[in-house]
Amino acid sequence: QVHLVESGGGLVQAGGSLRLSCVVSGSIFRFNAMDWYRQAPGKQRELVAHITSGGSRNYADSVKGRFTISKDNAKNTVYLQMNSLQTEDTGVYSCAALPVSGPAYWGQGTQVTVSS
Repeated sequence: QVHLVESGGGLVQAGGSLRLSCVVSGSIFRFNAMDWYRQAPGKQRELVAHITSGGSRNYADSVKGRFTISKDNAKNTVYLQMNSLQTEDTGVYSCAALPVSGPAYWGQGTQVTVSS
């Protein structure tokens, strides 16, 4: 059984920063890639950032230059550093672990609220 636990969300003013963490039970080497998603109220869930096992990264256009995804294999943890936060970044942020085959594993999510 795989468990993902996110933390680091909270309330922050526009222009501020937060760092989200996602701890994966067991080794993250098992996974082909790790993703951060977010879901804003009344909107569909969207992919925010993606990092492969080899370290290649991709970002949604809306967060490029502001967000950075990284991982610490020794700690089985994936991070999302979020800078210059905007009110539009408000939402529930979830991490997902993508195995080579089969469905992704998901965490429960952490709330990020950016106030103006």
